[in-house]
Formats: sequence, C-alpha cells, structure tokens
Amino acid sequence: MRKRRAEKRRIIPDPKFNDLLLSRFINNIMLNGEKNVARGIMYDALELVAERTKKDPLEVFKKAVSNVAPVTEVKSRRVGGATYQVPVDVRDDRRTALAIRWLKVYAKARRDKTMAMRLAAELISASNSEGAAVKKKEDIHRMAEANKAFAHFKW
Repeated sequence: MRKRRAEKRRIIPDPKFNDLLLSRFINNIMLNGEKNVARGIMYDALELVAERTKKDPLEVFKKAVSNVAPVTEVKSRRVGGATYQVPVDVRDDRRTALAIRWLKVYAKARRDKTMAMRLAAELISASNSEGAAVKKKEDIHRMAEANKAFAHFKW
C-alpha cells in the first residue's frame, strides 16, 4: 500500500433535528454545494411525511433507511479465468451509504411534482417495506442467495 487510507470526515448533525443520519442524507441530496436547497427539500419532505402518516417524521425516515439497508451483496471475483459473483457481508457504513443512495435515486425516478414530494413518497413506502428502493435491496439479497455456492471464494 503506497499511501495512507483517507481519514473519515466528521459530519455535523443537521440544525433542525440534530441528527447525524439526516445530515448524511442531506449531504447526499445536495448538488453543486447548495446545502440550504438540500435542507429545504429534506425538511419539506419530512413535513409531508408527518402530514401523511401522522407519525414522527424522523422515526419514519430512520425506519425507511433501515428497511432499505442491505445485509449482503455480491462482489465479482476472478478465479482462474472465470468471474464469480461472490456473496459478501456489507459493512455498517456502506449499508447506510447504499440505503441513502438508493432512496435518493428511486425518489428522483418517481413522477411527483417536486423532489420533496417524491422523497416523501419514497420514504413512506420504504418505511412500509415497499417501493423501488426496498425492491432493489431484495434483488441484491436474492442474487447473494443464488450465488451462495461461491461463498468459499470470499477472502
């Protein structure tokens, strides 16, 4: 290894809910460094979630993220000229990163008017264990299950 591993950056909790996970999500939504725009979208989405579900929006958000976070995934390993899809366990930080990314991507793909509405709809459906982001997680788990025979290539 030539260089040191990059240090993990400390992220500051968001100002409204004082939550680190929410802050990570806001940072992920943010485009071109416009954090206030990203915060506005996220807080609007959380207000919509509160209106529609009559529950604490932060709890719905955390449940959505935990429902989307994958436990196993497949990684390509080349062994003797053949490439195998080897199932591996997902580290905690990668789990949340994948969950956040999938929620964002599938919220963007929805057909509602504003990004806040799309995000709210995706968060609500993910917290109920349905929606495109949860389907993605289930597909990943299915692939890992199907390739369990190659688990001995894990190293």
